[in-house]
Amino acid sequence: MMMENDRKSKENNETSVIYFAGGCFWGLEKLMQSIPGVIKTIVGYANGKSDLVPDYRIVSSGKSGYRETVRVEYDAKKVSLDALLYSYFRVIDPTVKNRQGNDIGTQYQTGIYYVDASSREIVMRIAEIERERNPVFNVEIGPLTSFYDAEEYHQKYLDKNSGGYCHIGADEFKEATEIIVDPGKYPRPKKETLAEMLDDTAFRVTQQGDTERPFQNAFWNHDQRGIYVDIVTGEPLFTSSDKYQSSCGWPAFSKSIDENTIIPREDNSFGMRRIEVKSRSGNSHLGHVFSGDPESPSGRRYCINSAALRFIPYAEMEKEGYVYLKSRVR
Repeated sequence: MMMENDRKSKENNETSVIYFAGGCFWGLEKLMQSIPGVIKTIVGYANGKSDLVPDYRIVSSGKSGYRETVRVEYDAKKVSLDALLYSYFRVIDPTVKNRQGNDIGTQYQTGIYYVDASSREIVMRIAEIERERNPVFNVEIGPLTSFYDAEEYHQKYLDKNSGGYCHIGADEFKEATEIIVDPGKYPRPKKETLAEMLDDTAFRVTQQGDTERPFQNAFWNHDQRGIYVDIVTGEPLFTSSDKYQSSCGWPAFSKSIDENTIIPREDNSFGMRRIEVKSRSGNSHLGHVFSGDPESPSGRRYCINSAALRFIPYAEMEKEGYVYLKSRVR
């Protein structure tokens, strides 16, 4: 069985494997192919009825229990499972059952299927964070029980048919290709420890969505050279190169280091319609993002609470483990 070979490959420190179901497998395969460190992808059918050997016709009936699934083989020295999981969650709607985009049916149910204990641990940890981000969570999570390769014409379908249907947008493919920060380096500490490791203000801001007073916070007019990281995880978020003096009274940035590190969410609190931004690995409340800001070089303003950030001076970036980002600080 392929899953037994997957386990042996992991045990021999060769490559690692994870299985993702995320709606139509054409687009999800293309997304996973786009991520640096992914070695090989295969589309197929996973975890259906044990008495059926599936093909596309059987699976399309919606009665087989099989999910359109992508087998992802990756080099864990080049990309973490955390990065693959967060990229997956970035392009699916985890709140719905048996559908994604315009595709409806049990074959389009979302799911993550693992083949070893270490992968299970990571999947469960990140699923907990994603559950916090969503009012409903309907992603199947469990061990892989079966997987059959799909027909050859489905393999690398969007490479063969550039105009083929896909429920994943072009911007999402681009973001996956341009991953700079690997979240596997910055896992969130256990939630029960956060109250001890953060001061009262940082805890209220990052964990309870509070907001600091304008012009009365640490970094609103801070102009040192360096990077700003999530105070909870250390995941790098912004550079001093993209910080600008804003009249808003909070630290303002025209862009992030890596768009993948920022999770946007609609915020209708206080009778306003805004876009809240949270950190990827920590799920920390950071602040909000606004478009059309005439003060911003990009027109976009990330308005961020100082209490959600820790500043790493340029001279200390190497010592702190951020040497790979020094070239991005002008």
